Amino acid sequence: MSHSSMRNNRRIFRKCKRRKQNRERRAPRLNCGGAVFNASNIHYEIGEKVQAVNCGGIGAIHQMVGKVGLADDIDEALHLLKIHMPYHESDHVLNIAYNVLAGGMRLEDMELRRNDEAYLSALDAERTPDPTTAGDFTRRFSVSDIETLMDAINTTRQRVWQRCSGDLINEAFIDVDGTIAGTLGRCKHGMDISYKGIWGYHPLIVSLANTKEILFMENRPGNVASHQGAAKWIDKAIVLVKPHTQRITLRGDTDFSLTGHFDRWGDDVDFIFGMDARRALVDEAEWLPAGRWWFLDRKAKPKPETRRRKKPKKVKEAIVRKRGFETLHTTGEMVAEFDYRPGKCKKDYRVVVVRKNISHEKGEAVLFDDIRYFFYITTRRDLTPSQVVRLANERCDQENVIEQLKNGVHAMRMPVDNLLSNWSYMVMASLAWNLKAWFAMMMRSSKREKVLKMEFRQFLNNMMLLPCQIVRQGRQIIYRILTYNDWLSDLITTHERIRRMTFT
Repeated sequence: MSHSSMRNNRRIFRKCKRRKQNRERRAPRLNCGGAVFNASNIHYEIGEKVQAVNCGGIGAIHQMVGKVGLADDIDEALHLLKIHMPYHESDHVLNIAYNVLAGGMRLEDMELRRNDEAYLSALDAERTPDPTTAGDFTRRFSVSDIETLMDAINTTRQRVWQRCSGDLINEAFIDVDGTIAGTLGRCKHGMDISYKGIWGYHPLIVSLANTKEILFMENRPGNVASHQGAAKWIDKAIVLVKPHTQRITLRGDTDFSLTGHFDRWGDDVDFIFGMDARRALVDEAEWLPAGRWWFLDRKAKPKPETRRRKKPKKVKEAIVRKRGFETLHTTGEMVAEFDYRPGKCKKDYRVVVVRKNISHEKGEAVLFDDIRYFFYITTRRDLTPSQVVRLANERCDQENVIEQLKNGVHAMRMPVDNLLSNWSYMVMASLAWNLKAWFAMMMRSSKREKVLKMEFRQFLNNMMLLPCQIVRQGRQIIYRILTYNDWLSDLITTHERIRRMTFT
């Protein structure tokens, strides 16, 4: 983009911002008379020569995909099609990811895109795969093919980290967890009933907490243990992240305390895992003298940036007390530490224990007090016990990432007919979430963290679902944005930064 175009864009931004502020100042006041929505005498017309799309942000994402070489990496590594008539493997993968970024929630939504002439013109495509073809593509994958696809994406990911991560992953935190992905289908091969009584699958997710990216994922039957097969993916994640960071810490709940791997992991990286309150650990905690216990220092809640509002009445708590339901309340938390050697280990590790005093209440009456212990095993000796607990609890943010995969990206809808094809769909759909993270890493540092933490639906509304006129002029495809919001300047600025970047 030329300097004159950039100056013109800045002028338009200022003008749109002024119009928005003036409209807010002209907002109706109290008892102004009349409703807010006053439009009348509305007519529709069809533009004969003008083409427009409702997902104008897709151009910036496609520009980024081309710059980082993602399509080339996929085509070079993945070979599922004997001939390309006309689609390549990267076309199928990106078609599924772009469908999600354009607001689609299921395979059938691809039909809207492939019949949208403006969408095809925006991506300079003659056609895109229909839902049936996309579903057939997912069924071509074997286990090794899915791993190849993830490795190809990670090849591109390393170039993005090398160029754009900055200080984001100086100390990397790799989180691992499983989740239940239910389905109402009756003919989906590989499904089973989980311990919660839900029929479906049990995907394993390995993510990087610093950037919220999905590093690896595996689809499994619904009845498998949460930690089954996790060690393999943790090892691959360590190899992937290690060249780009100074320190790695693995985190997981009690299911992922795989003591048989502790010595091997401890020689290479750090870890913090929850531990089940087994009798041996409880006895060790109960034998600790009183002087070894300290009050647990929880992280203080941030002060509100706005005026403090009056707290609402706790309606649920009032109903619980009135009906005499039994409830649990934490009345105190203490923390201590000791060294412990699991049975499968040859070294001692630091164990941090939290002792919670819990009051059992029924209605207004206090029934009895209870003591419960929570254990965390770690190699981190540079942290206080309270800091270890805080760092372990921050792993819970991965639940938000998994929630976004389920209900933001809709990667776990399990739309096809067997375990492997649904696994491949998960990887391709979750690529949309990773593309969001890559785009955020290429933004200005002041906005980067905010976009990384942004929910996927909010990202779509702010930066992707923008009405744009598509103009073909010379050798250019111009996205003429037809709306304004506060994120528009960041989108265009980041797009220009991507155009000037080089990736080796």
